Amino acid sequence: MSWATALAAARRHWPLAIATLSAVVFAGLLLVTQAERDAARQALATEQAGRRADHDRAERQRAEQERGFAEQLAGATATFADRLAARAPVILRSTNTVRDYAQTDAGRARCLGADRVRGLDDYLAALASEDPASAGRGADAVRADPDPAPAGR
Repeated sequence: MSWATALAAARRHWPLAIATLSAVVFAGLLLVTQAERDAARQALATEQAGRRADHDRAERQRAEQERGFAEQLAGATATFADRLAARAPVILRSTNTVRDYAQTDAGRARCLGADRVRGLDDYLAALASEDPASAGRGADAVRADPDPAPAGR
């Protein structure tokens, strides 16, 4: 085949040659685009998996912190209640309440028996009936104020 014959064939079939060349270029571009798309999808899936793992880790950490705070709050509440109970006396008003409280471990230590209560009553009565005149030498150590302070000071 000579150049002239090839040139004549190309003039006759140029649309077919351009269409074939265009199809080859289009197929190459399509393959490149598919590869880029697949790579982008893979990168997106990897990024989403990383974010999901970070989110799960953060949720576990938040749950641990909440659990720790709840334990800390419970401990602080118990400590506060213990300190408050140690500072404020338990006031018992009914006989049944006293009887029930006296049966507990704390009540056995804090509640007095009837004979000890009577002993306290006798002791207080003895203190109230003492003669203030028998105070001894210290009675004249306190001097009376000749000019009392005005009221409201």
